[in-house]
Amino acid sequence: MKSTNDLFKELKKSAIWTALLTLLFILVYRPADGFTDMISALPFFIVYYYCFFIIGKDSVSDKVRNWINGDVKKVILFPAILLILYFSYVLINGQNPYHGTLALVPYLIFFPILVFAGGRNNLRKIDWLDFTVFVIYLLPTTLIEVNPVGNLPFNGESFDSIYRIILILSAVYAFGTVRGLKDIGFFPVFNRKFLWTAIWVWFAFYWFVLIIGFNVNFIRYVGHEVIDQALIHKIFLTLLATFFHTAIFEELFFRGLLLNMLIKRIGQAKTWKIFWYFGLTLAIPLALLVGYTLKGGMHWFPALMTICLFTAAFFLERANYAPSGIYTGLAITSTIFGLVHYHSGAIVYIGFACIAGWAYGYTYLKTRNVFYSAIVHMLVNCSVLIFGLEFIK
Repeated sequence: MKSTNDLFKELKKSAIWTALLTLLFILVYRPADGFTDMISALPFFIVYYYCFFIIGKDSVSDKVRNWINGDVKKVILFPAILLILYFSYVLINGQNPYHGTLALVPYLIFFPILVFAGGRNNLRKIDWLDFTVFVIYLLPTTLIEVNPVGNLPFNGESFDSIYRIILILSAVYAFGTVRGLKDIGFFPVFNRKFLWTAIWVWFAFYWFVLIIGFNVNFIRYVGHEVIDQALIHKIFLTLLATFFHTAIFEELFFRGLLLNMLIKRIGQAKTWKIFWYFGLTLAIPLALLVGYTLKGGMHWFPALMTICLFTAAFFLERANYAPSGIYTGLAITSTIFGLVHYHSGAIVYIGFACIAGWAYGYTYLKTRNVFYSAIVHMLVNCSVLIFGLEFIK
């Protein structure tokens, strides 16, 4: 009875979060050509974001997992509903859901779910199959451009896209519910201590960026022509869109999944040193390759930041500040996170992204909640706009 009551409480909380976000969506994301797109988007917005706020709750995952009980037909029901709603939304807005790369969406959604559904014991220890599924799932989502993504609203200024929400929901469902991975931390909760952690981590990291950035001529202050209501409105919308469209997606995959699984895998091995040496051996050449294949100066900067991260991890592991493997996993995922920002084309930016990965990961480890690491991520990404700065590539 207690578990049932807990489930109803979580369902109510998620309904409140969804209602608040929906109200915010209506108030600030009004299409320029009227409310037709807004009205057609609202039902989909409500359904998807209700799932968004509820799917990561342990009580919900446990109930769904018990209900599924190894039945593949039940396993695929949730992603099938999400996919039907997505294609319906695209059709309503006059697009063909079977055109071009849209045909790959079912694969992206069902692949990890079906792999884990076929496992005999989904509560087994973390193994290389988990990392393989993670890589095979994440790479197509970043390399393949799907169009239309199903913007909300479909035309005009977009809050987010249904395609991005589906990827998030599918990942949480596949790894958290079907696979049974714990500690993903994908659920909203208000905690003043967690919020304070997010704020001071953002503040400390950005002071580091400012000090280094100004000294190497990577950042300059341009200021704002005028601080008025329009600027505040723009900052608010940018913060909101960055959180839901970019930050929560990257934090789920890099912290809630990759860092989470890596820490558990290192813990299973009962030694962090082999992972530390192996990680550093791979990271240094990759960081040098990234730095020296881009135009500009300071080609060594990503490699230097990588060395700093692994050095910090080494001494923290030796000092036993946390369970074995936590800081090694943090160094590895932070380096990966920074180097995948190769697309930015800015050498110094990539180095800073490595350190940012450490800041986000530290927040996740302190809160065990990707929503708070996403808050730091959001604030970092929007700091240039907030403070009137400009990056010089």
